[in-house]
Amino acid sequence: MRMTSSTIRTRWSPERDKATPQHRRAAKAAAIVAAGALALSLSACGGGDKDTGGSTGDSEETTNSVNLPKLDGTSLEIAAVWSGTEQANFKKVLAEFEERTGAEVTFVPAQDPIINFIGSKVAGGQPPDIVMLPQPGAIKQAVDRGWAKPLGSDALKELSENYSQGWQDIGKVDGEQYGVYYKAANKSLVWYNNQVFENAGAGEPETWPDLLNTAQTVYDSGVTPFSVGGAEGWTLTDWFENVYLSQAGPEKYDQLAKHEIKWTDPSVKDALTTLAQVWGKPDWIAGGASGALQTDFPASVTQVFTGGDQPKAAMVAAGDFAQVNIPKDMKIGTDAKVFPFPAVGDNGPVVSGGDAAVILQDSKGSQALATWLASPDAAQIQAELGGYLSPNKNVPNSAYPNAVQQRIAKALIDAGDDFRFDMSDQAPQAFGGTPGKGEWKILQDFLKNPEDIAGTQAKLEAEAAAAYGN
Repeated sequence: MRMTSSTIRTRWSPERDKATPQHRRAAKAAAIVAAGALALSLSACGGGDKDTGGSTGDSEETTNSVNLPKLDGTSLEIAAVWSGTEQANFKKVLAEFEERTGAEVTFVPAQDPIINFIGSKVAGGQPPDIVMLPQPGAIKQAVDRGWAKPLGSDALKELSENYSQGWQDIGKVDGEQYGVYYKAANKSLVWYNNQVFENAGAGEPETWPDLLNTAQTVYDSGVTPFSVGGAEGWTLTDWFENVYLSQAGPEKYDQLAKHEIKWTDPSVKDALTTLAQVWGKPDWIAGGASGALQTDFPASVTQVFTGGDQPKAAMVAAGDFAQVNIPKDMKIGTDAKVFPFPAVGDNGPVVSGGDAAVILQDSKGSQALATWLASPDAAQIQAELGGYLSPNKNVPNSAYPNAVQQRIAKALIDAGDDFRFDMSDQAPQAFGGTPGKGEWKILQDFLKNPEDIAGTQAKLEAEAAAAYGN
């Protein structure tokens, strides 16, 4: 499973934003977040929670708000990198489309980098009808290579009715709409095993120094503090982006995202130095660096919530979508809890990801499927299954299966246009989204050797300059 990222500039405490005039736009989202989802201690979640991610027994019926054509005899393919529960849940969304239209839809498992996967399909004359692209840069590549087709009037109507302008705009290339952002995620969260924290006498940290103190307290109790899914480079870019956004601030963040400043900038040195305070302590990471680099994302979550009060690790930095990997016998809000990624600087980070549906073969059927994915009807189905977050503002908040995810979803919608896509996903894919290359590989190497800050910066800058062409 791969989630990519957008960034909502927020602060857990609005008072801190008032002291920083250049962050006033962020403060609007901050106030919403502080009042809603991202006050996020699950111990505060009271009654009325539904059971966690897999059950929809007490959820409301899906609405029927979108008009779809009859497509009997039509066969469609849709490709995405999703696997496991995430793929299974999405197939239920496709099944409802089949029921309503009579079409047959096949899910095609893709591999990263998905642009290369799609390129091979196009070269072979068999591209899928629709592909779920996780990066704005990938959408632009698909357009520039002549693969992507613009959305039709029905899909545009659904987008205009159901999405903020910002979410529409990130699916555009040169002013034309190509992408439907079906899925989003809040990736600035740390999930933890509540029993371990209680046994250790540890509390939820609010700042980076608090996090280091909490980690030491947990370690002293006999449990390794962190699980890191380092086998998948995007988990490491998430760590970096959270630290960098909070520490360097949104203006520097924007500059680095566009490669307007170099990766040799002192702000990058500061962020890597901060990361090394965790990554440089092998005893604090389950399996040490070598173990982390052999741990994929689902396993990084699961190993926090198995093993009773002696799991392999106490906490994992992971998005709201981690819920699908938490064992069902661990109740969210009681056994599995979450806190916001701690503030390194004055402003706490919120990084959110997204996947957009992009048409590769234009037809009545593919346009109808894109229209379906832009509707609240489709998103509500997956919302009820858990481990999913939609940028569609007309999905009922009550559709989400527990109070924490309802709060996360509300914060995302209430933030409106006050967000930006995350750094690695704004980058050319060769730098920001390719296994074994670019930022992913360099941060994996840094996890192995977090003392080499200058060398890591130099490698990042060399790869970025080549990818951006400047």
